[in-house]
Amino acid sequence: MTELRQAAAPTESSSCLYFGRVMHARLSPFQHRFAYRVFSILVDLDELSDLSRGLSLFSHNRRNLFSLHDRDLGPRDGGSLKVWIQQHLSAAGIDPRGGRVRVLCFPRLLGYVFNPLAIWFCYDAAQRLVAVLYDVSNTFGESHGYLIPIATDRTPDEAVEQQCAKRLYVSPFMDMQATYRFRLGEPNARLAIRIDQEDAAGRGFIATHTARRAPLSDATLLRACFAYPLMTLKVIGGIHWEALRLWRKGARVRPRPAPPPRVVTVTGLHSS
Repeated sequence: MTELRQAAAPTESSSCLYFGRVMHARLSPFQHRFAYRVFSILVDLDELSDLSRGLSLFSHNRRNLFSLHDRDLGPRDGGSLKVWIQQHLSAAGIDPRGGRVRVLCFPRLLGYVFNPLAIWFCYDAAQRLVAVLYDVSNTFGESHGYLIPIATDRTPDEAVEQQCAKRLYVSPFMDMQATYRFRLGEPNARLAIRIDQEDAAGRGFIATHTARRAPLSDATLLRACFAYPLMTLKVIGGIHWEALRLWRKGARVRPRPAPPPRVVTVTGLHSS
């Protein structure tokens, strides 16, 4: 491994790390709750090449202690992530020209990652947040994106509140006939994300992700490696462990339907 560099990323970089906690709470037909510490990366897609060159411990589309590969997100085909999201924004009637896209996700650690949810923050040329893409993956190798525009009269300090119908089978113990409700703020010094899943019986599941921002540097990456050892493996291991606990509590397995025919579903405005 090459020697660590002191100036790992430009000071004006909008990419960063977040150190925090994820919590899941099932409310019905019985209660089940767990929480675990995580770190995630918020990466500006336009900065990936510079980050890969400037950091010793992070690479784009190459092996390293930490890395991000284009095939980990979006279409999962290895193509340009920026081109892919711009195509979907254009199809949704949103002008992507001149706007940046920042993606919140887990990076690969020692070559492995599983992202149950990656969130794409899409901005216009005036740097206004104009859409959010919720990129959901399940443990069966399937993924689906929910692209939701944001009202143009929203101010940057307002929380974003959005909703969409559930289309991808995620947990084998949850019904498909459900609605996701999202509440989140633009990533700044702190990160606050909440997702509620509701069905005909009401709210049955809550997930939250809260975290504090840290600079994206070799020093903080090294700290993440020791503070959260093998975190990406623990994510997938934790999913299966909690599934076993739910099964032992009597959770009923639902049949898995075919994934949606389209990679991304565009939903109408549901924003504060």
